[in-house]
Amino acid sequence: MPFLNIILSNGIAMDKQQSRVFSLFFRGSLVKQILIGLVAGILLAWLAPEVAKMMSLLGTLFISALKAVAPVLVWVLVMASIANHRQGQKSNIRPVLILYLLATFFASLTAVFASFMFPSVLTLVVNESQLTPPENIAEVLKGVLINVVANPVDALINGNYMGILAWSIGLGLALRHASDTTKALTQDLADAVTNVVRVVIRLAPIGIFGLVSSTIATTGFEVLAGYLHVLVVLIGSMLFVALVVNPLIVFWKIRSNPYPLVWACLRESGVTAFFTRSSAANIPVNMAMCRRMNLNEDTYSVSIPLGATINMGGAAITITILTLAAVNTLGMSVDVPTALLLSLVAAVCACGASGVAGGSLLLIPLACSMFGISNDIAMQVVAVGVMIGVLQDSAETALNSSTDVLFTATVCIAEDNRISDNPLTEKNNG
Repeated sequence: MPFLNIILSNGIAMDKQQSRVFSLFFRGSLVKQILIGLVAGILLAWLAPEVAKMMSLLGTLFISALKAVAPVLVWVLVMASIANHRQGQKSNIRPVLILYLLATFFASLTAVFASFMFPSVLTLVVNESQLTPPENIAEVLKGVLINVVANPVDALINGNYMGILAWSIGLGLALRHASDTTKALTQDLADAVTNVVRVVIRLAPIGIFGLVSSTIATTGFEVLAGYLHVLVVLIGSMLFVALVVNPLIVFWKIRSNPYPLVWACLRESGVTAFFTRSSAANIPVNMAMCRRMNLNEDTYSVSIPLGATINMGGAAITITILTLAAVNTLGMSVDVPTALLLSLVAAVCACGASGVAGGSLLLIPLACSMFGISNDIAMQVVAVGVMIGVLQDSAETALNSSTDVLFTATVCIAEDNRISDNPLTEKNNG
C-alpha cells in the first residue's frame, strides 16, 4: 500500500506539473513568449546554423496554419455579426470607415514627403519570378469586381478577401431574416472558429522560433545591409504615422490625451501582429482587447474583421516609398501631387491583397506602371521588397492591425463621450 501511495502521489504531482506547464503556455503573456522564441531562434542560428535551417518546418507550418484559418475567420465573423445585429442597435461603422480612409490618406502623404526628403536609390537585381502584374488601373478595378463575385468556395481556398467579404456581408444580411436558432448557430460557429484561431496564435512563439532561426541561418543580416536606407525610410514613416499622425486623428475625435490608448494598442495588438505578419490572424487579439475595454460589441465585431481587410495605411507607405525609390533610381522627375494621387490609387487597390503576408508588394508593379516603369524593372523592385520583407512586412502589419483596434476604440469612446458628456476615463484608455 505505501508503494501504491507513492506511485499515486507521484502521478498526481506529475499531473500538477503538466497542468502548470500547460497553463503557463496557454495563459501566459503571449508577447513575452514571442520574445523568448525570437531570442532562442537568434541564438540557435548563431550557435548551430545547420540545425537552425531544419527548424524552417516549424515556421512553415505556423504560417500555413495562419493562411488556412484567416479566410474562414473573416467569413464567419462578418456573417455572424451582421446576422445577429438587431434593429435599433447603433454600430458606428461609418465613423470607423471614415477614420480608416483618413489614416490611409495621411499615410500616403507621409510616405510621399518622406520619399522626397530622403530619396532612396535601389540596386535593382534580376528576378526570375513569373508573376504577371496588372498593366493599368482599369485592369485592377476589373480584377477587384471579378474577385467580389467569385465563387465563395474558391474565394475561401484562394484567400480572395474581397470575395470573402462580399459573400459574408450578403449572407449576413440574408440571415437577418432567419430564425433565432439559425442566428444562434452562426454565432456559435463564429465563436468556435475564433477559439481555433486562438489556439493557432498561442503557437506563435514556436512558429516564430522556426522562422527566425531558419531565416538568419540561411541569409544572415547581410541581405538587409544593401537596402538599409530604404528600410529606414519605410519603418521611419510607419513609426511617424503610428506615433504622430494616428494620435492627432484620435485627439481630433476624442479631444483628450490619445497616447494611453495609442500605447496600449501598439503594445497588445501591434507587437503580436509584428510577429504573426497577418492582420486577419490578429483579429482575435484585437477583439479580445476591445472586449477588455468594454467597447460596443456591435461595433468591434464588424469593424475589426473589416479593418483587417480594407485598412491599408501600412501598404500605402510600402507601395509609395518603394515605387518612388524606383523612380529615383531611374532618374525620373515626378511632382508631389502626382506622386500622392498615384500612390493613393495603388493603396486603395491594395485592399484585395490584404491579409496575406507581403501582399502589398504585389501592388508595386501597378504603381510602377502608372509612372511608366516597365514590368521587368517593377518586378526587380518587388524582389527588393521581398529581401527586406522580414522587417518591412512585419512593421506594416503591426501598423495596420494596431490601427484597426485604435480607431474602433476611438469611435466608441467618442460616442460614449457624446452621450454622457463626460471626460475620457482611464478605463477607456485601456
